[in-house]
Parts: sequence; structure tokens; C-alpha cells
Amino acid sequence: MLDKIVIANRGEIALRILRACREMDIKTVAVHSTADNNLKHVLLADETVCIGPPQSTESYLNMPAIISAAEVTDATGIHPGYGFLSENADFAERVESSGFTFIGPKADAIRMMGDKVSAIRAMKAAGVPTVPGSDGPLGDDADENLRLARDIGYPIIIKAAAGGGGRGMRVVHSEASLTAAITVTKAEARAGFGSDVVYMEKFLEKPRHVEFQLLADTHGNAIHLGERDCSMQRRHQKVIEEAPAPGISEEQRNEIGARCVKACLEMGYRSAGTFEFLYEDGEFYFIEMNTRLQVEHPVTEMITGVDIVREQLRIASGEPLSIRQEDVKLQGHAIECRINAEDPKTFMPSPGMVTLWHSPGGPGIRMESHVYSGYKVPPYYDSMIGKLIAHGEDRDAAFARMKNALTEIVIEGIKTNVPLHQEIFQHAAFKEGGTDIHYLEKRLGLV
Repeated sequence: MLDKIVIANRGEIALRILRACREMDIKTVAVHSTADNNLKHVLLADETVCIGPPQSTESYLNMPAIISAAEVTDATGIHPGYGFLSENADFAERVESSGFTFIGPKADAIRMMGDKVSAIRAMKAAGVPTVPGSDGPLGDDADENLRLARDIGYPIIIKAAAGGGGRGMRVVHSEASLTAAITVTKAEARAGFGSDVVYMEKFLEKPRHVEFQLLADTHGNAIHLGERDCSMQRRHQKVIEEAPAPGISEEQRNEIGARCVKACLEMGYRSAGTFEFLYEDGEFYFIEMNTRLQVEHPVTEMITGVDIVREQLRIASGEPLSIRQEDVKLQGHAIECRINAEDPKTFMPSPGMVTLWHSPGGPGIRMESHVYSGYKVPPYYDSMIGKLIAHGEDRDAAFARMKNALTEIVIEGIKTNVPLHQEIFQHAAFKEGGTDIHYLEKRLGLV
């Protein structure tokens, strides 16, 4: 088992990793920027190393500084959390070549799944259903591109192969705008991702976002932990997630889950990973794989009882998975609200001093946050300051517990999106379940 790891992240996920390490008697090294001296996990870690100024490029994205921190503290592994360097294949490679264990997949897998074109090819080979599309990069032949679009059927979407997070994509509704859209998307992709490779897919008009959680070890074992619904989104950023996804049958879960497991085994994947799908009219369409821990992993933990971070640490240590597929039983329902330091109306970030912080409680309530009274939210990083999770025997029970929890949480000194969550939980459509990915933006009048 790894005896000491560097936590190469910040905020609530760094604290979550630290807690798992403590349970497993793994010592921790918290690396941090000068703006994060007072983070909770920094105060609790066995050792700390300041790796640079507040700007991410000079601290949390500084590969040499993070690897040096592992060297000077005699750590044996590095956990990247999510965001920052978590899906950077070059970082994973440098960590391993420096003699440390990267607590995540191999660089080759990150690279393959980071390129959407190669990811789709790998999924097709494994029998995972994909969105009808160009099945490869688009060339410069305008007539051929027009033919492809006609065969697929409008509307279609042009996507950057190296894109992600809702960036590098453009919807096209007619032939007249296709060629210009490809040209503009290529230029944006080159500027934003360093590659102008783009591809074409059918644009699904009212899909849901449903994803499957996978775990795979180095002993040829892989399992899925069911699915999550992440359709409540604003500008491609998830706001609320839940598990299991409303309306997905056990038969569908088993079928798609088994195909994802097969894909993991065929590409020799290790660690935690998430297969993301669009779901429309009863059909699943693969869109991408996230080769890291997800923000929303707690809802899966709540309904399965599986500690996903603990499994990551076991896998990285060369241990087999502690559970088999037949051991995975879904119990009840869980919902997660992302709590952000932002204006609930304008969505502008709201950094500053948290003068009062009170977490909600009660049966089935879990609060994941690094914030405390007197903590100053810095302006340099993502605005998420916590995740509130409610679990119940069924969706109605989880829904009721979350509504209660949202009235109990107290955050003073800064603005947060708690009022937005309270409003969403009054929506009849959300209570019914199964809203599509455009629902929230339409409700807010953003589209």
C-alpha cells in the first residue's frame, strides 16, 4: 500500500482525499498556493509544501513544483483529484517516469480518451453505442462534409476533438452555414486546444445527460457502479446530479454498464473513470469518457456504499478491487447540489470572507466542503465551495431531505447559489424527474 501521497489539488476534493488517506493510514502532503495557506486540508495534512503564487499556472498546474514536492517529502504517489492536472497525460507520464505512482489511469488511456475521435473509435470497437457522426476528423473537402451532414441529418454539431467542458462546439441547422461553422470551429479549436481537428455528430435536441461510474484494477477486474443523471446544467456546467437516473430500467443499466466494463477491459484501463452519454428516446449515445474522479462521485457512493477514493488508492497500490460486480447493490436514491460562491441571479463569482458557516444535518445528509466560519474564498479558482448530498430510501425521500437541508444551510458574508437550488426544488418538472439538459437554461430565460 502507498505510505505517503501528495494531494495535488485544493478545496473540498483535496479534503475528501485526505480523509480517505487517514482511514487507510496513508500519510498526506498538501501542496498549496500562497493564497491557500488556510485551507482545511492544508491545516490537517501531515506535511505541507507551498508550490507557488495564487495563479494556477504557477502553482496547481506547475508540474515540476508538484513533482519536487513529492521528492522532498519522500512521497510515493500523487493524487490529482479532478480539474487542474487530473486529465493531463503528460503529467501522468512525468509522475510515473519520476518514480512515483500516479493515482489515476495510465497516460496512454488519458491521451486516447482525451481525443474525442479516438475515444469514439474505441467505444465503437467495444460495442458501446455512440452518436451517429463522421466517424473521424473532418477534412477540407466541402462537398464531402455536406454529404456527411446530409447522411446524418440536420441539426448536426461540429466538435473539437481535443475540446471539453462545453467548449469547442457549434450547432448547425442547415447546409448554408455548415462550411463556415467548420472553419470557425477549427480556428477556435486551434486557439483553445492547440489542435484544429474537428468532427461531426448528430445534434440531439432534447437529451438527458446520463453517465456510468466505472472502477478497474490492474488484475483484469472491472465493474460499474450504476449511473447518474447530470442533466440539470447551465452552460454545460452541472448544477445538480442524482443517482440512479430517473426512468432508467435495471435491464438498460446492466446492458450499458456491461458494455462500459468491456471497453475498460479491452483498453487495459485502471482506476476510476466515467462514461458520459446523451440519453434520448430510450437510447444511449456515448459522448466522452472522463479519466478521473468526478465532482459528483458522492451520489454513487451513497447508493452503493462503495468508497470510490479508497478504491482508487487500492488500485494505485496494486491491490485488486475489493468488490465484484455481483456485490454491487443500489440502495435508495441520492441527490447532490453544487454550492457555488456566486450571485444566484447573475452567476458572477462572489469571493470574500465567510462570516458564518453552518452545515445542515439530519438523516441521510452529507456535506462535502472545505469552508468554515472565517474562511476567505479566494478569487483565483473555481467558484464551487461545497457539495450538499441527500440520500433517502427512494427519490421522493431524497428530494424531501434535500429541500429541508437547503433551508438549514447558513452561509453569510458572500453570495451563493443556494437560492437557485431552493427555487429548482420547487419546480414540478424537476420533482417529476427526467428533465433534459436544456431545461434549466430555458427556465432561467438564458436560451
